[in-house]
Amino acid sequence: MSIKRERLFCFGYGYTADYLGHALQNKDDAWTIEGTTRDEDRKRELLARRIRTRIFDTERPIPDSVNILNQCTHLLISTPPNAEGDPAFNLHAQDLVGLKNLKWVGYLSSTSVYGDRDGAEVTESSEVRPTSARGSKRALAERQWLSLFKNYGIPVHIFRLAGIYGPGRSALDSVRVGIARRINKPGHKFNRIHVDDIVQVLLKSFENPNPGSIYNLADDLPTPSYDVIGQACQMLGQPLPPIIPYDEANLAPITLSFYNDNKHVSNHKIKTDLGVQLKYPDYRAGLEGCLKAEEYAQIQLQEEIYN
Repeated sequence: MSIKRERLFCFGYGYTADYLGHALQNKDDAWTIEGTTRDEDRKRELLARRIRTRIFDTERPIPDSVNILNQCTHLLISTPPNAEGDPAFNLHAQDLVGLKNLKWVGYLSSTSVYGDRDGAEVTESSEVRPTSARGSKRALAERQWLSLFKNYGIPVHIFRLAGIYGPGRSALDSVRVGIARRINKPGHKFNRIHVDDIVQVLLKSFENPNPGSIYNLADDLPTPSYDVIGQACQMLGQPLPPIIPYDEANLAPITLSFYNDNKHVSNHKIKTDLGVQLKYPDYRAGLEGCLKAEEYAQIQLQEEIYN
């Protein structure tokens, strides 16, 4: 990559985009990182870390968007969709047409687009047939972004993410704050992916772009959620919450939508096409990684205080 020539712009500079930005900033000096947020405090925090940040409230375009996007070589979209699809697409898709510097576009979607498969395996070639409003919005957003590839040759890639977890956002945190529940729906399993593995897939795609491609991002071991909570309790030395039958759990509507979908998401393509070797192939390794990262961050914070 050419020094001082690469520029990443992220619509929705949230959890995953932040990990990607850290990875690029640690990688070399060739990257400028820019993004959007809806929060002024978050904007100030990111600017202090040399990430050029603009407010995007998803209802009106970013001022001077053509000039901003004209400079970017890589574009990541992680804004949540609404009933009209992806806000970044609806407000800024035409800004991308004809851009000369754009090498790669990635849309972070969800495995919810596959809907419920009663535990069967799904691959990237499986039919998209969402069974939730959440999945239907994602499917619409995918079609929108892929239309730019089909109609204009814009180098769009779709990444269908399983449940994202990582430091500060895992079963460990649920156990620590006392809200973890072990719910048993017989035969049901969740797919998940550690944020570090999402980042390595995106970086591999940067290096090996294949416009129009779709990738599933999930680990090797779909697992009932109560097993993950049990592992987190064991690691933290906390007592196990009781098993609650699904029919007695009184779940919120958003949580119910996750339990209504049951499938095994294949990750074969990221391994064969991108050469990915998962850092965290299952939830046990992933939780250990979270714990080590959190302990390291605490040590770093203490050193900063005492120095």
